[in-house]
Amino acid sequence: MKISQIAEKLGLEICCGNCEEEVLHGCAGDLLSEVMSHAKPSSIWITVQSHVNIVAVAAISGIKAIVLCNDHKYPQETIVKAEHEGVCLLRTNKSPFEIAGLLYSIGIKP
Repeated sequence: MKISQIAEKLGLEICCGNCEEEVLHGCAGDLLSEVMSHAKPSSIWITVQSHVNIVAVAAISGIKAIVLCNDHKYPQETIVKAEHEGVCLLRTNKSPFEIAGLLYSIGIKP
């Protein structure tokens, strides 16, 4: 499913990036080393981390989109890096638990 379709279905705010990429899997976590070792390519990542290092983790792991939960905001530095790397940044006021359940319900599996 395209990231833009996911954003529309879940009511996610698109902050930047190429949101026409296809996502096949989902992952959730805030420990960057865990995400790097467990995320599959073409994933959407659910987190509460917003610092610039999340973009590097996404680029290394083949993650196409990051969903920032709990109404946190991305720093400008993170947005600039994501635009450069082609990573779609999304945000929501929903919790990571809610977003994981919603993604699962529309067919995005681990």
